[in-house]
Amino acid sequence: MSNPSISDLFAEVQQAIDTVAQEELTNAEAIEQFRIHYLGSKGRVKAYMEAMRHIPAEQKRDYGQLVNAFKQAAETRYQSAKEQLEALSEQAGPTSLDLTAPGEPVPLGARHPVSITLERIVAIFERIGFAVADGPEIENDWYNFTAMNTPEDHPARDMQDTFYIVGIPDMLLRTHTSNVQARVMTTRKPPIRIIAPGRVYRNETISARSHAQFHQVEGLYVDEGVSFADMKQTLLYFAQEMFGATKIRLRPSFFPFTEPSAEMDIWLGIDTEENRRLTKGTGWLEILGCGMVDPQVLENCGIDSSRYSGFAFGMGIERQTLRLFNIPDIRLLFENDVRFLRQFSSAL
Repeated sequence: MSNPSISDLFAEVQQAIDTVAQEELTNAEAIEQFRIHYLGSKGRVKAYMEAMRHIPAEQKRDYGQLVNAFKQAAETRYQSAKEQLEALSEQAGPTSLDLTAPGEPVPLGARHPVSITLERIVAIFERIGFAVADGPEIENDWYNFTAMNTPEDHPARDMQDTFYIVGIPDMLLRTHTSNVQARVMTTRKPPIRIIAPGRVYRNETISARSHAQFHQVEGLYVDEGVSFADMKQTLLYFAQEMFGATKIRLRPSFFPFTEPSAEMDIWLGIDTEENRRLTKGTGWLEILGCGMVDPQVLENCGIDSSRYSGFAFGMGIERQTLRLFNIPDIRLLFENDVRFLRQFSSAL
């Protein structure tokens, strides 16, 4: 700072006070420049204070009061402008955003492939009048085995195949969702038309094709005059809707709770290498088990088998999922690997 005369210095400080009040501070950049120019470490306030050494002793008091007035005016003006700008920003809200700036992507999750498959199966059967029924995963022996006509010496009752609850020998983790069928038949009167999706457990070695826990969908239809032909037509409709299959076949089989029993296959053909591999060169792929409800099962659940008949079917959801999405290993469905699950985001 130059060394003006004492009277000029007083006049300059007074003029600076008037200038501070007239500064236009309309944005953050102008406010910051104001702070640097007047209140910064090399600003005018500090320069005027350093000029105090040139003021005669009898005038130091007046000069000090004038410089303090200038400092207070600059600080007041700075704080006022800053608060006004912040208030305007809050009032403006979203309009203060730069709408031309590129948006930040929002990460989306994905439904599990088993859930996708389950919902497809449920939707197909709901369209033809089946209702969803549910039941407990921890079940007693009667609903899981006895009501389903499973003999006491049946291998499925062995601990090698079933998870029993420690200390409660009559309780177990259900091995199929047939327990839901038993509970429905003991609490409702025909006609009954339900599907029972849910998680089941079996004491199996975990491998690429099997797991100790998996999901099933079982179906049950009980009414007067229900025939094997009704079951066949129902399952043909499912195969067409689910897989686009042109034909099915029913092979004789055995289940304790149905008689007669059958395995249902769908025709894939052998026109592609994938179909040849899946069907082992036959063109046919096994999908589910089915059959007419054994009269003894109806009687066990309090339904008159001389008046009513019915059919039942069941399938593993994981098997259908592997087929639909060409997944090579069932263990991938249970590992919750985000890299694997992210592949199904387009199936939302």
